[in-house]
Amino acid sequence: QVELVESGGGSVQAGGSLRLSCTASGYIYSAYCMGWFRQAPEKGRERVARIDTVGGTRYADSVKGRFTISRDNAKNTLLLQMSSLKPEDTAMYYCATIWCVSDNVHKWGQGTQVTVSS
Repeated sequence: QVELVESGGGSVQAGGSLRLSCTASGYIYSAYCMGWFRQAPEKGRERVARIDTVGGTRYADSVKGRFTISRDNAKNTLLLQMSSLKPEDTAMYYCATIWCVSDNVHKWGQGTQVTVSS
């Protein structure tokens, strides 16, 4: 079984920073692409960032330059460093494993809440 557990969410003031972590278990972590998604109330789920098996990254335009996705295969973790946070970044953030070729999500984590106040 694949299990993803997020941590690091919380409440911060606009302009602040947070680092989200996702620990994966139950599969060979390095075989998957990984991603961070978010969903705000009454909004659809959007992909924030993706990282492939060799460290290549893609970002949503809305977070480019502010967020950094990384992975530590030795620790079986995925990270999202978020800086210069804005109120519009407020959302539930989800970690996911992704089938690299199809770019389809394989497994979702439970999510961690990020709230940015102005």
